[in-house]
Amino acid sequence: MLLLSGIVLTAGAQANYQRDYRERVMTQKLPLPLDARSLDKRHDVAAALEFLYAYMVLPDLTDHSRAFYAREVSTTLRARREMPWGRNVPEREWRHFVLPLRVNNERLDSFRSARYEELKARVAGLTMAEAVLAVNHWCHEYVTYKPSDARTSSPLASMRTATGRCGEESTFTVAALRAVGIPARQVYTPRWAHTDDNHAWVEAWVDGKWHFLGACEPEPVLDLGWFNAPASRGMLMHTKAFGRYAGPEDRMKSTACYTEINVTDNYAETARTVAQVVDEAGHPVADADLRFTLYNYAEFYSVYRGRTDAQGRASITAGLGDLVAWAAKDGRYGFQKFSVGRDSVVTVVLRHRQGDRVQADLNIVPPKGRNNLPYVSPEAAAQNEKRKAHEDSIRHAYVAAFPDSVATADFCRKEGYDYAVVRPLVEKSRGNSAALFRLLRDFKHCDVVAVLKSLSEKDLADFDYDILADHLRAGRVPKQVDAFAAAYIYSPRIAYEPLSPWRSVLQRSFSQKQQEAFRRNPLELARWIAANVKVDNTWNPLYQSHNPENALRLRTTDSYSRQRLFVAAARSLGIAAGIDPVTEKMRYALSPDAWVEVDFDQLKQTPPAAGEATAPTQLRLTYTPREYLLDPAYYTHFSLSALQNGAPVLQNYDGTWKELFETPRTIAAGDYLLVSGTRMADGSVLAHLEIFPVEKGRTTEIPLTMRQDSTQVQVIGNFNAENLYLDPISGQTKSLLSTTGRGYYVVGLVRPNHEPTNHILHDLSALKGDLEAWGRPLLLLFQSEEDWMRFQKNRAEYVHLPATLHFGIDHQKQVADDLRLSGLMNCDDLPLVVIADTFNRVVFRSQGYTIGLGEQIKTIVGKINSPQ
Repeated sequence: MLLLSGIVLTAGAQANYQRDYRERVMTQKLPLPLDARSLDKRHDVAAALEFLYAYMVLPDLTDHSRAFYAREVSTTLRARREMPWGRNVPEREWRHFVLPLRVNNERLDSFRSARYEELKARVAGLTMAEAVLAVNHWCHEYVTYKPSDARTSSPLASMRTATGRCGEESTFTVAALRAVGIPARQVYTPRWAHTDDNHAWVEAWVDGKWHFLGACEPEPVLDLGWFNAPASRGMLMHTKAFGRYAGPEDRMKSTACYTEINVTDNYAETARTVAQVVDEAGHPVADADLRFTLYNYAEFYSVYRGRTDAQGRASITAGLGDLVAWAAKDGRYGFQKFSVGRDSVVTVVLRHRQGDRVQADLNIVPPKGRNNLPYVSPEAAAQNEKRKAHEDSIRHAYVAAFPDSVATADFCRKEGYDYAVVRPLVEKSRGNSAALFRLLRDFKHCDVVAVLKSLSEKDLADFDYDILADHLRAGRVPKQVDAFAAAYIYSPRIAYEPLSPWRSVLQRSFSQKQQEAFRRNPLELARWIAANVKVDNTWNPLYQSHNPENALRLRTTDSYSRQRLFVAAARSLGIAAGIDPVTEKMRYALSPDAWVEVDFDQLKQTPPAAGEATAPTQLRLTYTPREYLLDPAYYTHFSLSALQNGAPVLQNYDGTWKELFETPRTIAAGDYLLVSGTRMADGSVLAHLEIFPVEKGRTTEIPLTMRQDSTQVQVIGNFNAENLYLDPISGQTKSLLSTTGRGYYVVGLVRPNHEPTNHILHDLSALKGDLEAWGRPLLLLFQSEEDWMRFQKNRAEYVHLPATLHFGIDHQKQVADDLRLSGLMNCDDLPLVVIADTFNRVVFRSQGYTIGLGEQIKTIVGKINSPQ
């Protein structure tokens, strides 16, 4: 019966994708490239390509050839034949979680065909579960964690740089698992509930069941990672299945290209809440824009967005914590906090409108979480650590081969470059230094250095020589370029899209007469694009970056890519243009200090002439500094969103209150939402919302409110300050007290080359000045001398640690045992950080993954007086 059901399901699924393929491609529902209709003649390859072409996003259709997909599909089919588990993977899991090349928003590459043989050899003779663990070890051999920008590197690029953030590590690991025919998917929590930030990891299908693992963070067994405990406190974890997926998971959303599924109950206790949206008379509001939001990074971030049904309802299944439902329609809006698990229904009334003043205090409580770890024997754990250390040595040897200062100096001497300018570029290029040296050598006649300096660190590590060469040639870069022109005319970098050779193509796309007209008035270029390039978000629902040259060729793209097309076209004609980093709207420059915002929907309006005097529209936030919070930071303590049609749109500022809003700051007129919050030691948040209008030509003053609750800081346990540890510098055994002296101090148990520990070190570096001003010692302890030595190999990555930070080794386990006996360490999850004093009182504890720990320490110590 089960086998028969599988056959029926497979036949139904095949009919679906074949119908979708014919409807999309053969009937030319979209103006697709011709080679999408000319499939491989081999039946199995053709069938697989039909499935991919039926659902792939528009940029993937135009930015890669049929030959590219056919080659990668052929490798996938080969893996299905050659892997011992190939015949056991059901058709549904194979089509949705093995066949697709795309994992996230990375640039697609030929990783699958390029690395199949190597991975095949690595998993030879293993069971499916063993193969998953082995592939993760292989991934760790090549890539380790390092934070970076929002653009996701391709798998091959991550290998070349040897680093990646969690989204890149998980993309890389999913690609590696799929390469050997193992169904895999990237699981993503959009935002944690108990701490700032987000995370991504991997699920792999093994013998009929999905299991999870930390990408490039191999453990001895499946379903084990540093994020077990944080995930149990998560509000929402989800993944996207390529195409029309009909699996057993809770389906959140279906689009033309993917199905979004909810996997939260794989990790945490969940419940369902129904949101009922009504008007002020109590009538249901259908087709309202409804967002379920979570406090994180000082905003109420939308973890799920949908529209209400005919009865004005929408629902979410989530972890047992607090969310805020925000609904809007036709300029009216409302919001309501609710607790999942306690509130099965929450009513949101659209009681607010443009110009309203609204204030609200919200206490946000995250889920409690649980500890449910699979057993790992001490022998297995030790063997895994030994294996990881060997993999670290392989990766370190690869990185050690990157050009050093001597090689860079020799190059600069031969080619006539300033070493002080070129060396930082070489360091950032990592495994891409050969392309960098070639570019510098071939384009000495122009200011290639200025253009390179306009790129991101990630760009330097993975740019393609031919793409940058196209921009340098077509741009006719002069011998000397100022930083403004380099960034906004000659640079190929617009936002966070993959770089492409758009400059020469766009220049050839317009007649000389058109080019002259566009240069005289860049709004004419915007009008031409608005009239000739159609917006289609249906076939790119996640706004995947569409190469500007292909968007223009197709005359169809999504709304965000059309903005980038305007910027690219303007730059190709020598017009300074970019995307506003705060509002994310396109703009062009009359001069470095005079920008004109461009809106495709308002092109009939005439912008103010350069130098035209108008009364400024400004916002000032008033704040009275407190001893422990002198200067609130954007994203950490507060954020500002513009209300557009009643829905908040975050403004992407970077800085602190003093830098941004202590004095009046020019912003656009309209309604705004100011969110501020104080995160407590248990992960809860004291939040404040302020909604207000900013009138054109006036300065608006709004108080920045940082709520307090002194009762949150209290003695939570005891810890012996006389515990001993090993000082690795002196080789002596010391007491904690001998290092900390009398008073408060911070002590932590950490692991080397471990993402949560890395986050803590970066957080402490960011608050170097504040922690040094506090003057109290911080002591981080490794569990063994081997761990200390592993950390030392990467110590150079942390050059800005506070001078008050010390390192040691808990060689006799006195610290760990004491914390465990006192109930402060309830599992082996690290890092574990406490604030204590030499009267053996503990006032703060944080165990496991935490973002912003430095800020939490800064807040806590600001409220306590060190005893003398």
